[in-house]
Amino acid sequence: MSTSTSCPVALMSSAVAPATEPNAMCPRAVEVVLVKEQNGVQLTSSALAAPPQSCAGTPDRETWGKKVDFLLSVIGFAVDLANVWRFPYLCYKNGGGAFLVPYLLFMVIAGTPLFYMELALGQFNREGAAGVWKICPVLKGVGFAVILISLYVGFFYNVIIAWALHYLFSSFTVELPWIHCNNSWNSARCSDVRAGLNASFSTTPAAEYFERGVLHVHESRGIDDLGPPRWQLTSCLLLVIILLYFSLWKGVKTSGKVVWITATMPYVVLFALLLRGITLPGAIDGIRAYLSVDFHRLCEASVWIDAATQICFSLGVGFGVLIAFSSYNKFTNNCYRDAIITTSVNSLTSFSSGFVVFSFLGYMAQKHSVPIGDVAKDGPGLIFIIYPEALSTLPLSSAWAVVFFIMLLTLGIDSAMGGMESVITGLIDEFQPLHRHRELFTLVIVLATFLLSLFCVTNGGIYVFTLLDHFAAGTSILFGVLIEAIGVAWFYGVRQFSDDIKQMTGQRPGLYWRLCWKFVSPCFLLFVVVVSIVTFRPPHYGDYVFPAWANALGWAIAASSMCMVPIYAAYKFCSLPGSLREKAAYAITPEKERELVDSGEVRQFTLRHWLMV
Repeated sequence: MSTSTSCPVALMSSAVAPATEPNAMCPRAVEVVLVKEQNGVQLTSSALAAPPQSCAGTPDRETWGKKVDFLLSVIGFAVDLANVWRFPYLCYKNGGGAFLVPYLLFMVIAGTPLFYMELALGQFNREGAAGVWKICPVLKGVGFAVILISLYVGFFYNVIIAWALHYLFSSFTVELPWIHCNNSWNSARCSDVRAGLNASFSTTPAAEYFERGVLHVHESRGIDDLGPPRWQLTSCLLLVIILLYFSLWKGVKTSGKVVWITATMPYVVLFALLLRGITLPGAIDGIRAYLSVDFHRLCEASVWIDAATQICFSLGVGFGVLIAFSSYNKFTNNCYRDAIITTSVNSLTSFSSGFVVFSFLGYMAQKHSVPIGDVAKDGPGLIFIIYPEALSTLPLSSAWAVVFFIMLLTLGIDSAMGGMESVITGLIDEFQPLHRHRELFTLVIVLATFLLSLFCVTNGGIYVFTLLDHFAAGTSILFGVLIEAIGVAWFYGVRQFSDDIKQMTGQRPGLYWRLCWKFVSPCFLLFVVVVSIVTFRPPHYGDYVFPAWANALGWAIAASSMCMVPIYAAYKFCSLPGSLREKAAYAITPEKERELVDSGEVRQFTLRHWLMV
């Protein structure tokens, strides 16, 4: 607006006016008009005050259709198959209810603060995993590292969904194919009646269906004898890829609608399975074993290590997914509340799924007159061998199997969508021309994932799967989160980060959160990284031991993502102009503060910056 009038004004006056149409996601850009009277003549000058940098560059960035779309997407990603097959087993193995003590402690001091940090980081900067590192350019390699890790995970995670889809199709029969030993894939060792689950002389129909009927692992001698892709699994994998593509090709507008089904369906099925499970004979014994409290186990370091690693992996921090999802939020969204809600739902889901799992395990233990420890296991064996066998003994077994594998399908698909979205958003935000061709770029990513996943659906595919599962997102993802936490809390600064959050939500994070970001979370992550290296055990599948070259390949896969951090840092440092001190200043200073560097004011070079909380 104009302030020119015929009336004289005092020495100086100012007015502000919206310079552009206000963006619902960000503070407005304003035009500041200064009017000065000199010798009876009014002189005017104006300047455009830009909104925060996080908003200024992305006026047309799409947002979630509804707030609940975002929440369901985050919950759907964080609550995945591991909540069903991993947490209940760890709880049982590590002292039952006593395991909740270290688990909840680490959730409060590390898991939730890191989750909150990633949501705030993505929402303020409104870019993917690589683009957010304009807050500390030298660490952009962290973003590329987590994008690469998410891509690696997609190579084998989609295969689990393909297995579930194969089982789902196989369940549409009057008699489930894993009940008897009279099938073409069964061996002479198959026995319908087991004297004990650890008997070395026999295997169950359910175990042979998974290993011989689905995987055909008996036709491979090892990872150096893969064989051709199995057409049945390849077809299922292709269906999964097609489903992923049409869920992601239009961005969050489409994926936000898909999660209304994929994120809610598992809870409906889990509740139905719980109602059925607690009515089975032996269910109470199973639940009692799950919740039995042995506080003496807390004196063992392995219990605390298991709790720490479970927190890191169950919440999904470090994959770039939370950053990508939150970057599509409105700028003023309350990310603090979102972090509390989603982490709480994740933990409650893990805990409650244990009742479902152990009610059926108790039933299986009683049915075969063996200890629960003989049937309790984690990993694919639980959901593709033990659970199908338990369901096959129920009335209407085919119907229960269909329901169960639909749950697995929905649990897996929204987690896979999150991983793919991390890759797609991270790269199209970094390479702007890709924005105009999102549909085509999404097709390229999912097709590349499909082609490389074919190694996992061969006769020896389970060995490739095991190798990727062991190395692709183990120590490397923990290392990535550690560098991310240090970059945000120390280089960018907790004080500046808190100011960013206040700008979005209107309230600065409390002292507790700032202390966690500055000290507790980095120390926790450093502990977990060191432990993961010290306690490393080479992968194996059953009695098969991987050759040395396979372990070397696995470490190469892990190192390929971790080395992104020093490689990009070296590149950035060498490409910057100026003296050594100026290079360092530009490398660690946020891009929006470049003018301060030019004037010699670098807050990272002051002791106050490093001590501030």
